[in-house]
Amino acid sequence: QVQLVESGGGLVQAGGSLRLSCAASGSIDIIVVTGWYRQAPGKQRELVATITSGGTTNYADSVKGRSTISRDNAKNTVYLQMNSLKPEDTAVYYCNVVLGPRRNYWGQGTQVTVSS
Repeated sequence: QVQLVESGGGLVQAGGSLRLSCAASGSIDIIVVTGWYRQAPGKQRELVATITSGGTTNYADSVKGRSTISRDNAKNTVYLQMNSLKPEDTAVYYCNVVLGPRRNYWGQGTQVTVSS
């Protein structure tokens, strides 16, 4: 079993910054790819950013240039630094880790609210 603990969400004014963290624990050999997704009210869950075990990153166009994803392999932790936040970034942010075929896990979600 794998557990994901997210932290760092909250309320911030437009233009501000937040850093999300997600620590994975449990039966983990290697995290193949990990990342963040978000879901705003009435919308589908969408990709924000991912990072592979080798460090290759991928960002949604909506956050590119404003966000940085990173990971600490020794701590099985992934981070998402978000800058220049906009009200449209308001959503529940979910951490995701893929450990292999049929081993895909989600965190419980952390709320990010950006006020205008």
